[in-house]
Amino acid sequence: MRDVAIIGIGHTKFGRSEKKTNIELQNEAAMMAILDAGIDKKDIEAVFQGAVFPGFEEGQVMPGIFSNSDLGLSPVPCTRFEGACASATVAARDAFMYVASGRYDIVMACGTERALIMGTPYATRTFAMGGHSTTEGPAGLTFPGVFAMAARLYSRNYDIPFDRTLECMAHVSIKNHKHGALNPKSQFYKKLGNLTVDDVRNSRMICDPLTLLDCCPFSDGAAAIIICAADIARKYTDTPVYMLGNGQGAGGPLARIEDITKPPSRIYSAREAFKMAGLSPDDIEILELHDCFTSAELIALECMGFFDWGEAAEATAEGQTEIGGKIPTNMDGGLIGKGHPVGATGVAQIVSVVEQMRGDAPKGNQVDPVPEYGMTDTLGGDFGTLVHHILGRSKRRK
Repeated sequence: MRDVAIIGIGHTKFGRSEKKTNIELQNEAAMMAILDAGIDKKDIEAVFQGAVFPGFEEGQVMPGIFSNSDLGLSPVPCTRFEGACASATVAARDAFMYVASGRYDIVMACGTERALIMGTPYATRTFAMGGHSTTEGPAGLTFPGVFAMAARLYSRNYDIPFDRTLECMAHVSIKNHKHGALNPKSQFYKKLGNLTVDDVRNSRMICDPLTLLDCCPFSDGAAAIIICAADIARKYTDTPVYMLGNGQGAGGPLARIEDITKPPSRIYSAREAFKMAGLSPDDIEILELHDCFTSAELIALECMGFFDWGEAAEATAEGQTEIGGKIPTNMDGGLIGKGHPVGATGVAQIVSVVEQMRGDAPKGNQVDPVPEYGMTDTLGGDFGTLVHHILGRSKRRK
């Protein structure tokens, strides 16, 4: 397989978009990435798009095709990927594979979503379709319910007093909102940047014990990256970021997962990514992970190997996931602080890592020194689809 690089990035502001369709929203991010890469549109040989609910949002199930047309990219192929919240990350993984295999030299991976148009009740119902409809649906289980159960199980598994578990979870929210408030692209830019544990714990209850500030918001947004063969990357940029490894894992109904604080799909996917990149958790200097809920961040940190089982909670409270700590995590605000347009989140995470590696992250969020290796983690459904990407400023180790 050939080495593969990212040469262009695009990221709209997250929140309530003024764009009227996913097509327009995707076009905005795509043009940002094309201009950033300095390529001609005719150089793009294929488009890989993540989009989850465009049919529910606006009755349009193939927004990528029409975005392609508006951008003047047709008739090159455009494929829509749907892996719930990991849709864009799956799209980026397949885009990588096509370039690594030699089939294409330059492609675009992107994602878009306009979740806010649906309103909270309808959006909650559609999001729950990422779960198992025949067992979880009839029980009324939604994703806040899954991660509320995970919080209680985490406390019990590791014999951590429940109040202390909730306090440590609050520190996830405090950290991610702090960095989201510094990020001009975030839904909560200049908002919620000085939360306390009491603020988080006393916010409106969503699903006991998760409060509003333990949860990521519904969002609109889009993101795009231009991927090319590494041997031509410096024709376009002096700062290519290389895609060193990736992994993908599939889960199943919650009833078949022995312990949802240790989902096998996430463990498998992360290990596949590390194996492909020839790296370990100790090599990673910046991490963007799927913090759909505060308990989810703790689970992910342990499944990926950054902390031993049961240690991520205290490590977070101690600042080990902040700048200057063991593994700076969600320095763009994460899903909680930046927003979560489900079809776009995976590529948006990649954009954030690329910005870190270029030294272009927002002031207060940039890791110093500029990281050599970074990683993304995206979850679709209740551990149904897990995807990881590892990026670096140098090519793969031979």
